[in-house]
Amino acid sequence: MTWTQLANSHRVEEMQTANAEISAWSEQFGMPIVSSLSSFPYVQNQVRCVPYAFAKKKGILPLEEIDGKLKVAIADPLDLEAIEELRSLTGKSTCEVLVSKEELESAIETCYQQERGSASTLIANLQQKDQESELPHGEEYDLLDHRSDSPVIQMLNAVFLEAIQQGASDIHFDPLENGLGVRYRIDGVLQMRHAPPKEYQSQLITRIKVLSRLDIAEQRLPQDGRIKLRMGGRHIDFRVSTVPCVFGERIVLRILDKSNVILGLNKIGMRQPIYEGFQKLIHLSEGIVLVTGPTGSGKTTTLYSALSELNSSEVNIMTIEDPVEYKLQGMAQIGVNPKIHLDFATGLRHILRQDPDVIMIGEIRDKETAEIAIQASLTGHLVVSTLHTNDAPSALTRLIDMGIEPYLLTSTVVGVLAQRLVRTICPRCRVAYMPSEKELAGLDLIDPDMVDRPFYRGVGCEHCFGSGYKGRHGIYELMGISSTIKQQLLKSADAYQLQELALRLGMSSLRREGALLVLEGKTTTAEVLRATRGCEDL
Repeated sequence: MTWTQLANSHRVEEMQTANAEISAWSEQFGMPIVSSLSSFPYVQNQVRCVPYAFAKKKGILPLEEIDGKLKVAIADPLDLEAIEELRSLTGKSTCEVLVSKEELESAIETCYQQERGSASTLIANLQQKDQESELPHGEEYDLLDHRSDSPVIQMLNAVFLEAIQQGASDIHFDPLENGLGVRYRIDGVLQMRHAPPKEYQSQLITRIKVLSRLDIAEQRLPQDGRIKLRMGGRHIDFRVSTVPCVFGERIVLRILDKSNVILGLNKIGMRQPIYEGFQKLIHLSEGIVLVTGPTGSGKTTTLYSALSELNSSEVNIMTIEDPVEYKLQGMAQIGVNPKIHLDFATGLRHILRQDPDVIMIGEIRDKETAEIAIQASLTGHLVVSTLHTNDAPSALTRLIDMGIEPYLLTSTVVGVLAQRLVRTICPRCRVAYMPSEKELAGLDLIDPDMVDRPFYRGVGCEHCFGSGYKGRHGIYELMGISSTIKQQLLKSADAYQLQELALRLGMSSLRREGALLVLEGKTTTAEVLRATRGCEDL
C-alpha cells in the first residue's frame, strides 16, 4: 500500500469514527445533524454575532435567528460552558445542531473572511489616518483574528487576505514614480488591484521585511525571506524577494498555500493517452524523465504528483530543490543553499550515497548536474527533473548544447513531457459564439465538421473579476524516446527534425492538445495561442 493510499485509508477511518460519534451524540441528546453550513444566512452573508476568537476557541457558530432564538452549530455537545457563554454574550436563547469539526472550522473561516473590496477601502482611508504605532516583530499570527491600530498593518493584512481569497499565486509591490502599485497574479496573469499613496511605501516595505525577518536597513542589495501566517485552520507561507529599483525596493511574495495544491497525475488534467504513457515512464526502474516548460507552467506540481504515486515504504525517494516549496511525507527533500556551497551538483553527489531508488532534481541547469544525473541513471536509478525549453524535442537539443554527448542521452533519457497551463472559461459568464475562419486556422481546425460548431468565451463578471477566466487547466506533450528518435538524435540534434519525426510517430503537440480543450468548451483560442507561442506545429 502506498503512502497516499495509507493516508487516505486513515482519513476514511477517522471520518467514519467521527460520523459514528456524531450519530451517537445526536441520538443521545436528540439534536439534529447538519452536513453543510454554507447555506445558512449568517455564513453566506458573513454576519458575525460573536468575535472570531470566541467562535474559534469555543467551537461554536451562530447560523441564523428564528423568532428571537439563535440556531448555533457545535461540534461538541458536551461543552455546555460554551453554550452558556454564547447565550450570555448575545442575550438570546439558543437551539443547537451538530456538525463535524472540519465543517465547523470551514464555516467559521468563510464567515470571518473580509468582504471583497476591504483592501481598497483601507487604502482609500490611509490618508485620513495619521495614527502611528510600533510594528510588531515577525511572528506567525492568524489573519482573521489579528487586530491593529496601524493603518499600514490593517491594509497589508487585508491585501494578504484578498490575494488568498482570490486564488492569487503572487503579490507584487511595485514602486512607481508617483505611488506604489499592488498587483496579483491570478491564473498566471498579473492584474492591477491597488495603488496606495507614495508616502506609505517605505512603511509597507518595512512591515513586510519585519515579517520576513529581513534586514530593514539594507536597501541596496536583494534579499530573500519567508513569512508564515495562518488563515483560520490553514497555514499559509509567503516566499519573499526584494530587489532595489529606481523608485525604491520592489517586493514580490509567492503564496504557498498547501490547501490549494492538487497532487495526483489523474487530477492535473492529462488526457488518458498521455496519462497512461507518463505512468509507464515513471514506473521504470531506471532512466531519466524530463518535464519542460517556462516558469509557472506547473512542472513542479507534475513532479510532485509523480513522486506521490511512487511513494511507499519500499521506495527510497530523495529530492534536491531550489527551494523546497511543499514538504511531502515519506521522502527526503534537500534545499539548495548557495551560501554554504550546497548546489544541485554537490547535493546530487551525496544523494547517490544514500541508496536512493528515485531521485528528483528541481532543475538541470548546467553540464555538471546533467552529467551526475546521467551517471545516476546508468547505475540503476530513476531520475526525474525539469528543463526550461519550449517543447519536448528541444529538451534533448538543450542537453547537447550543455555539452552532453548524444550517445549518453540515447542510453538514459526515456521520455520528455512538455506542458503549459491555460486559463479556463468562467462558468458563470460563459457564452457561445461562432468562430471565424481565421480563428479556426490559428489552431489548424479548418475542417467541414467545424462549420456551425460554436466556441465559447467568458464575457467577464464579478466571479472572475472581469477577466472571463476562472481557474487553469494543463496541456501536455509527451515524447517517448523510441529507437527511431534515438537514431535521429545520433545523426542530428536539430529540434525541428526531432519534432517532425515525433509528430509522425504519433506525438500530440501542445497546440493540438489546446485545440482539443477549445473544442470541449473549456478554454479559448486566444488563451491557447498565448500559452503555446513559440510551439507552432510543423
